[in-house]
Amino acid sequence: MTLTPPHPKAPDWIGKDRPRVMLLGAGNRPHVQEETERLLHVLPQFADVVLTDLNWESDLSQVEADFAIVLGGDGSILGASRSMGHNQTPIIGVNMGNLGFLTTFTPEVFVDQLASLVAGECQIMEHMMLRCQVLKDNEVIAERIGLNEMAILGGPPFQIRTIDLYVDGLLATSYSCDGLIISTPVGSTAHNLSAGGPILRADLRAFVVSPINPHTLTMRPVVDTGDRCFEMHLRGAERKMSVVVDGRVLSPITSDHRVRVDQAEPRFKLVATHDHNYYRTLREKLGWGGQIEHGR
Repeated sequence: MTLTPPHPKAPDWIGKDRPRVMLLGAGNRPHVQEETERLLHVLPQFADVVLTDLNWESDLSQVEADFAIVLGGDGSILGASRSMGHNQTPIIGVNMGNLGFLTTFTPEVFVDQLASLVAGECQIMEHMMLRCQVLKDNEVIAERIGLNEMAILGGPPFQIRTIDLYVDGLLATSYSCDGLIISTPVGSTAHNLSAGGPILRADLRAFVVSPINPHTLTMRPVVDTGDRCFEMHLRGAERKMSVVVDGRVLSPITSDHRVRVDQAEPRFKLVATHDHNYYRTLREKLGWGGQIEHGR
């Protein structure tokens, strides 16, 4: 069943004397430059740095590396994954920002654990990605894979739109709403959560379909298995909307287009320690620490 999480995998670089590593991040973000300089002094003791890119100028799909260190937040990890395309390299996320669901380590903890990580004392968590296609006259005119979500979003004139949703070729429903999100489990804590959708365990194989501000309150988010194919059609030729994948516009659409979302072939690969606990991550990142105080 596609909802069943896969087992974590051992890293491929176990046994290598000198794993190959990419060092990535957004150099214009606070402290990223300084942390990069520090790591460039430390990393050569354990691994070969085959690429350093703080401007997102490289095509990471063409770089042969055993793993990538990404300095930043979830946005930086999304950028790295997007550039890797179909050649997803395991990512170690070092949190240089605030929230960071995908950034497992702080800079201090990462340096302390660097030797053990390079030695392969860790696990690879594989996460589902999505493929989004925009079609016109049955021809694919735009395509992208994404880690978080596909969203159909409106612009001016700002008014309720009607979006027909088909699942595996069959009409599921018609939404009267401001927009529609189809999210992966990793993306369930992103735009989907803000729109009132549920949180899914990140390593599941599933999709969440969440309408944005539906006109009918019975239109609730739906979770379905990861082997489904979703197609969306916008009604009203004069009403344009945009298809957005992981925060970047893929294509404007009208009623002449169809949008298709299904499971992508590559898997996003995140490096985690053996004591990784998803619920601890949620508790810490979302502040799940409230306690009930009894009367004095």
